[in-house]
Amino acid sequence: MKYIVLLGDGMADYPLPELGDRTPLEAARKPHMDYLAARGACGMARTIPEGMPPGSDTANLSVMGYAPEKYYSGRSPLEAVSLGVDLKDDDVAYRCNLVTLSEEPEYADRTMIDYSAGEIATEEAVELIAALRERLAAADLQLYPGISYRHCLVRSHGQTGALLTPPHDISGRPIRDYLPRGAFAGRLLALQQRSAEILRDHPLNQARRAAGKPPATSAWFWGEGVRPRIPSLESLYGVRGGVVCAVDLIKGLGICAGMRHLPVPTATGGMVTDYAAKGRAAMSLLEDGCDLVYIHVEAPDECGHHGDAAAKIRAIEAIDREILAPLLDRLTQRGEQFSILLTPDHPTPIPLKTHTSEPVPFALYRSSGAEGPHAPCYTEAEARKTGLFLPEGPLLMKKLVRGGV
Repeated sequence: MKYIVLLGDGMADYPLPELGDRTPLEAARKPHMDYLAARGACGMARTIPEGMPPGSDTANLSVMGYAPEKYYSGRSPLEAVSLGVDLKDDDVAYRCNLVTLSEEPEYADRTMIDYSAGEIATEEAVELIAALRERLAAADLQLYPGISYRHCLVRSHGQTGALLTPPHDISGRPIRDYLPRGAFAGRLLALQQRSAEILRDHPLNQARRAAGKPPATSAWFWGEGVRPRIPSLESLYGVRGGVVCAVDLIKGLGICAGMRHLPVPTATGGMVTDYAAKGRAAMSLLEDGCDLVYIHVEAPDECGHHGDAAAKIRAIEAIDREILAPLLDRLTQRGEQFSILLTPDHPTPIPLKTHTSEPVPFALYRSSGAEGPHAPCYTEAEARKTGLFLPEGPLLMKKLVRGGV
């Protein structure tokens, strides 16, 4: 038996007036997703435990089969692991976004224009991070470059307790009320302010302005956490796992779970990515000894954060056409029994441009056909109508691998 988790990050949404009061899932043409719902079990699952923030970290940890309230130790440590950082027990890690702020004279008066600096290319971001590393150097701080706008700051001999805001939660808002507070906050704020001075006239940013691209005008720190302690997926569920993704968070989570990671150089973790290559990588892992592969696609979430309904529909359709359809064909041709779990991790509604904690629709298809209740198509409304509800996210993995609820 082979198992696939196909996760469209932030894919669930609200009915939108511009779509005739339909959600992007309802508006998208996605025959293969609908096939899973019509011939498998379709329902709703709560992936975010009550009282926890609806981040992709907690949500993917949950879908991967781990109770966040037990295993979650912060977002940035998972990303640090993916970058090869050997976190000590007293290290504290922070996500460092390269963001675009407005350019008022006072830092606190600025507005969050773009949490991703226009989805800045990794090659450009690495150059800017190098400039920050050189000029923000300190014995207890180390800045590590990641992918695109996503990077990592590690503080040795640190303490947790800072109150930090994800920049994608405050798109278009003044930053004054969202600046670092609590433990170590003064130094984090000083680092952000100094980064803005360093980046303001950097030649790369001057070139981006000239090309009509958003400049990366500040570092923004969030996602505080400490070294994670997660048992392997195989020890919990008895399957050898692999992960296909283009963001450090999911790669780090997979590494912590003892899963193989197969890089996809042409996948971006952004709104435009190589969907087909992700499907091929997943199939390669399954054919090379993995029992289960976890395919994470970031694009719908990025579209949600940008408030772009049309792009979100295109992303859903691309997942259906370029990942799910070839996988169904290839697995069917092999003649081996397989199961596919299709789900978002959390909603990222277009009107809000940020994550929410509502339950998400899932479809679980088995090639044997032994699963229900069915839905006529894969949408939020049809999934709710079946009455199947999983109150905890880890039940998705248990249901996928072990059957039952």
